Amino acid sequence: MKKIIIGNWKLNLDHLEAIQLLQKLNYSLEVDIEDNIDIVLAPSHTSLRSLQTIVDADKLKIKISSQDVSAYQSGAFTGEVSASQLCKLNIGYSIIGHSERRTLFNESDEIVNLKVHNSIDNKIVPIICFGESEELRNNNEYLPHIINQVNSSVKGIRKDKVEEIIFAYEPIWAIGTGKVASTEDAIEVLSAVKEEISSKPYYDQDKIRFIYGGSVSPTNATELLNSKIIDGALVGGASLDTEKFVQIIKSIKL
Repeated sequence: MKKIIIGNWKLNLDHLEAIQLLQKLNYSLEVDIEDNIDIVLAPSHTSLRSLQTIVDADKLKIKISSQDVSAYQSGAFTGEVSASQLCKLNIGYSIIGHSERRTLFNESDEIVNLKVHNSIDNKIVPIICFGESEELRNNNEYLPHIINQVNSSVKGIRKDKVEEIIFAYEPIWAIGTGKVASTEDAIEVLSAVKEEISSKPYYDQDKIRFIYGGSVSPTNATELLNSKIIDGALVGGASLDTEKFVQIIKSIKL
């Protein structure tokens, strides 16, 4: 299975700056590296059309993701962007349930589940985020919490609807703090999640990837990304720096 590196640009860059960063990144990558590693960029909604247009016109192999998707399909929901609207833009992925959405915008497991359903119904690969607070980890309560998040996120997903899912472990205490889970910590959690998902007969294990996110940098990427359990990374701040992002991609041993 190919490794995957996802750059989450968060609330940064206007559409012109996003275009420049995409072009700089494409120029900096080794030729055809995307044949071996999936590279996905998640800009703000205002940049999605601009980037996807360039990807299509220049036949780039870089893929585009949204940072979020609505729990609603259509209707009087001002400010929301639906999965069907993203699908029409040829957006292939969507980040769902990121801890910043859960903690800052009070998104519940039920809302995350609705977003996952809407994404899958529109052929968008959900990048389902989950993770524990520092308090839960210190109290050794993190695994039950994480398993509950994962099970809640995929509740009611039918076998014939599931083509590909990405599960992203992002410990809350490691996001934007400079702290990073040890490789052992990440492997422990992702192994538990993989075992849980493997117990469900309706998922194709050859298409599901389990990745890590949380202060990923060139310093820690080599150890994290070359584990057999960890299929890739969701990169935050470092994805805004082309040199650092390319270093993270190159740290994968092909």
